[in-house]
Amino acid sequence: MAKKNIEQNLKKFLDKKVDEYDQPSFIKNDPICIPHLFSKKQDIEISGFFAAIFAWGNRTTIINKSRELMQLMDNAPHQFILGHEVSDLKRLLGFKHRTFNTTDLLYFIEFFKHHYSKNKSLESAFFNKDSLLIKASEASPTGGGLVGAALNHFYNYFFSLEDSPARTVKHIASPQKNSACKRLNMFLRWMVRRDRSGVDFGIWKKISPAQLICPVDVHVARVARHFNLLNRKATDWQAALELTANLRSLDKDDPVKYDFALFGLGVMEKF
Repeated sequence: MAKKNIEQNLKKFLDKKVDEYDQPSFIKNDPICIPHLFSKKQDIEISGFFAAIFAWGNRTTIINKSRELMQLMDNAPHQFILGHEVSDLKRLLGFKHRTFNTTDLLYFIEFFKHHYSKNKSLESAFFNKDSLLIKASEASPTGGGLVGAALNHFYNYFFSLEDSPARTVKHIASPQKNSACKRLNMFLRWMVRRDRSGVDFGIWKKISPAQLICPVDVHVARVARHFNLLNRKATDWQAALELTANLRSLDKDDPVKYDFALFGLGVMEKF
């Protein structure tokens, strides 16, 4: 009974924090503000992907560099990627964000052109017949198998082009390398989770929010360990699965909503 009361009190507290942070006011100071600049689905996907990949370090810098890149693409990234001439790429040559440089950017653009020339959405780069056709046991929400398979599939697909630079590998995480995949799980949250507050987009429909894996970084992990939602010491893929499994005990249909609470407590409140 005591354990149940503790869980109920924790759920009540974290639900309150979700309501506090999962608000339109959250958008302007978070990298998710970048895809919110757009209404076209493909622009949301591309700008959101870059913003998520850039999302380490100072949030103001992340937002500014993402805006800069969108401006270099005429604030129409999908059109730029499919319609650019080689001469148009010259304007990108000076772009850099931390360890992400021009070589990485040009390959990202090449990949997006390859993908969007044959597909209407980036969703199929993650969730297609190959990544979705896995055993039901592996796809169970508690195992994280579906998202894990999708992230591994995306990694292999992303670097399938002949001239993929070796240096760019570090920018795309995968469970097969036991990475927590924080930035990609955050991107999937943005695309998949259907948010009544309008923060997350919910424009991808091939999986449900219940199947998502919670993004985990040092701040989220610290708060999660405080609440005994995470016992694993390493902040890796297994930690992401452990945390998500415990969050599902609080809300089986939308466990990653608690990313707002854990992130808010860890970053905003320095919990």
